[in-house]
Amino acid sequence: MTGTDDEAGERPSKSARKRESQELQELGEELIGLPDTVFDAVELPETLREAILAARRIKAHGALLRQRQYIGRLMRTIDATPIRAVIDQHLTRQRSSGARFRQVEGWRDRLVTEGASAIPALQAVAATADSAEVAKLLEAVRHAHDDHTRRTASRALFRYLDGKWGHS
Repeated sequence: MTGTDDEAGERPSKSARKRESQELQELGEELIGLPDTVFDAVELPETLREAILAARRIKAHGALLRQRQYIGRLMRTIDATPIRAVIDQHLTRQRSSGARFRQVEGWRDRLVTEGASAIPALQAVAATADSAEVAKLLEAVRHAHDDHTRRTASRALFRYLDGKWGHS
């Protein structure tokens, strides 16, 4: 084996380099779409931060495409591991929040359907829920005389349940 063969074996293939470049450009595009609170928490070089903020303002398709490519080039010059970690953490929080919402919504619907008989089962998963308060809110939903009043009472029950979730 010659020295040239050894060097070629250690260097990533052209396909691997292209895949990595594409992944970094996609990561840069994710940064463009992050909420400001999450974006502000990401430590970035000033040139990359400015490029992303500029991309958020660009409306023309061609100009935005060029800006995304520029962001991709800038991304290749930095360690993207901490950025990926922040984005992954943000996505995990979003999924968790959605799951919690569906869980609370399911309990509200179960309470409305089954009535007060479901309150003991609720207290098994949300021990801080006050059975008297839940019963009062449930009665307001069940005795609502029109759709608007029913929706308002249903939201009040949801908010109460959401406030008790995770405080067991």
